[in-house]
Amino acid sequence: MPYGIAHLSVVPVRNQADDAAEMRTQLLCGEHFRVLEKRRYWSRIRVAYDKTEGWISNHQYQELTEEAYKEIERGDRNHYASDLVSYSSTESHALIPLLLGSSVGHLHMVGQRFEGAFANGTRGKSHLVDTALMYLNAPFVSGGKTPFGIDSAGLTQMVYKINGYDLLRDAAEQAKQGEALSFIEESEEGDLAFFDNNEGIIDHVGIIMRDNYIIHAYGKVRIDRIDHTGIFDAEQGRYSHSLRVIKKIA
Repeated sequence: MPYGIAHLSVVPVRNQADDAAEMRTQLLCGEHFRVLEKRRYWSRIRVAYDKTEGWISNHQYQELTEEAYKEIERGDRNHYASDLVSYSSTESHALIPLLLGSSVGHLHMVGQRFEGAFANGTRGKSHLVDTALMYLNAPFVSGGKTPFGIDSAGLTQMVYKINGYDLLRDAAEQAKQGEALSFIEESEEGDLAFFDNNEGIIDHVGIIMRDNYIIHAYGKVRIDRIDHTGIFDAEQGRYSHSLRVIKKIA
């Protein structure tokens, strides 16, 4: 089975093999994956980190040998760029911009050298909100995972990932992880709050802050009040999301 790694800043992963198809998620530079099916212009992949499947352009990744893929899997994967934007350099001295949360531990496999700041290992739960604040005011983009466009589950996944904790890609999947809390008063900074729609489907998630505030991606990454009912949008004077459950992951 072929393998690959993203060597560009950010690569869209789409639901179908079409540039106009909905973006399922994104690959940041250094993320590796299995190639499940390869066509002339597109490949269907499964991301190693969270098992998300989708289609990427064959022009936007480099192939890995099975040995190299297994080396990444065996090694310390928890090296993530910790600045909003940093750079790696290629063998021809070209610069590749890297975004917050890019996987930088194995860039030598794509002929790149990284000398910027990075986070590694599992950091204390107190770091989660500080990391989330680095995404503040990032615009909402469905399927996005970067400070230049991100969705609610992308925000929580990236914040937890940078700090050494694993989350799945969608809000409904993340809601199956961790320990449920009975009351919001039991929550701590960094816990996750999940919200459902009118059909009872969990479709939104945010990170609990101090003093009954939450940081989440809704139009943009923003901070709002939260209580046992849900998220209160002070600008609109109404609740924007209905609380379903609070989970302790870290």
